[in-house]
Amino acid sequence: MAREEDPLPATARLNGWLEARYEFWLARSPLQQAYLGLKTDAGKWDDIGDARRKDDLDKVQQELADLKDNFQSVNLSPAGSLSYRLYDDRCQTLINEFPWRHYQCPVNQVDGWQQEIPSVMMNVHGVENVEDAQSYVARLQAITPLIDQVIESMRLAESAGILAPKFAYEHAIRDCRNVISGAPFDAPLGSSPLWADISGKIDRLSLEPSAQQKLKSDAIRVLVTSVRPAFLKLIAACQAAEQRAGTEDGVWRYPNGGTYYASRLAYHTTTEMSAAEIHDFGVSEVERIHGEMQALMQKIGFSGDLKAFFAYLKTDPQFYFPQTPEGKAAYLARARSVTDGMSRRLDEVFLRKPRARLIVRPVEAFREQSATSAFYKSGGAFDNRPGVYYVNTSDMHALPKYELESLAYHEGIPGHHMQIALAQEMDDLPRFRRFADHTAYSEGWAVYAERLAKDMGFYQDPTADFGRLSSELWRACRLVVDTGIHMDDKRWTRNQAMDYLAENTPNAMGDIANSVERYIVDPGQATAYKIGMEKILALREDAKARLGEKFDLRGFHNAVLGVGAVPLTILSDVVEDWIKETL
Repeated sequence: MAREEDPLPATARLNGWLEARYEFWLARSPLQQAYLGLKTDAGKWDDIGDARRKDDLDKVQQELADLKDNFQSVNLSPAGSLSYRLYDDRCQTLINEFPWRHYQCPVNQVDGWQQEIPSVMMNVHGVENVEDAQSYVARLQAITPLIDQVIESMRLAESAGILAPKFAYEHAIRDCRNVISGAPFDAPLGSSPLWADISGKIDRLSLEPSAQQKLKSDAIRVLVTSVRPAFLKLIAACQAAEQRAGTEDGVWRYPNGGTYYASRLAYHTTTEMSAAEIHDFGVSEVERIHGEMQALMQKIGFSGDLKAFFAYLKTDPQFYFPQTPEGKAAYLARARSVTDGMSRRLDEVFLRKPRARLIVRPVEAFREQSATSAFYKSGGAFDNRPGVYYVNTSDMHALPKYELESLAYHEGIPGHHMQIALAQEMDDLPRFRRFADHTAYSEGWAVYAERLAKDMGFYQDPTADFGRLSSELWRACRLVVDTGIHMDDKRWTRNQAMDYLAENTPNAMGDIANSVERYIVDPGQATAYKIGMEKILALREDAKARLGEKFDLRGFHNAVLGVGAVPLTILSDVVEDWIKETL
């Protein structure tokens, strides 16, 4: 029987408990502190060793027990009940994911440590004073034990029967070499990425020349004596793993691979859809979108079939910026113009707008050959660091003009930047909710944002509207390809997956190759986009049908974005509550 307790004091007590738990976990993660713009442990990295992971599991299991013992049977406010459900879900997810901790290669080309380390130093670790510069050097020094843990993680994974495909190690080796190429390692090659970064940051400090030189000398010493040997050690480990790695791509090749893939799909989609259901849904959506494309192709005035139109889009120079510094700058300028244009009209469809700035920036040279065509990195919640829409300008043929609008809406505004920045700025939510991430929610919102721009009257150029459909088609094809690669009864090879995308989309082969490799090393993630978008659209259409004249798009968006990132099952309940309140 539930204890009688006033909901507000009970909710306040829960919120206090949640804040204490957030502080506990934040204190264990210098990297999370850095991303939030905090400098508490600015000279450190996270402990990623297996002993820490096991200790984390013990802590999460105890948390879950405490949560249920103290708050399961008390009366909470609606907001408190939602926080309870979300923290329960968080704990259950972490417990469920623990057995698979060695299944993801720690040096993959999507988010591997060989990229994360220099990216954090260059893009997250700011230097505003001498102390910041000293902590930068300390964090450089701490790369050595971090990479030792990365290598140990690789060893534990291989002992469990987990090896990434050969290409993943090839990417990692190239990334590592890029980090330690140039001064102070190889003077004739120009400045290495880390030296260019820290020396430039020191130069911008108002210091006496002798003080600046002391900081630079310390940085050079650590780069040469610690960073270079650590990355050379990682290169050697990757080379050894590459020799033992195979060329089979799907996770069906791993021990319990089918169960692991099912867990990845559940984690990323936050649904109970099976791999077969996702595959079939993808096939049907590809067919539907092809039909819409054919109708739009006729409106554009192209007389051939869809395959011929794809070939036309791939080969006609009018659809691409030139592979020159000027062409790359023109793309970035156009992307900024698109996000600025959308920003000016946000009041039409949103009740709240983010305070955080958005900037558009090219992917750094050290990782552009491995990175995807575009991605978003959130700003710092406490240091005013802006959100960044990264564009990979290494291959301008992978950035067609006709997809520029939809890509900017997805990564920037009203997509990732708007959703993530708004969540971070919600001071009334417990912090674990402000900084939460659920792939189907966040990526589903970003794809929904592409569609929302259409509803608002953007994509005036028919080829840009075709680009919107092309982007949605790409997400539908991902459902087919991801499941095709990883399902045990399909076992698609990398070439089969590439052939499917080349046959069914207008995307460039370079983009196709990079994307398929991404799906291989991050199973299930690519399925979240389309599934999340469809859920948000279905909730919107249901609300419109039930509310009639009372439906307000701004109110709907406020309901969806006003609770932070949540699983799709919980999002359905949130919108249902909003509908009932509106009625």
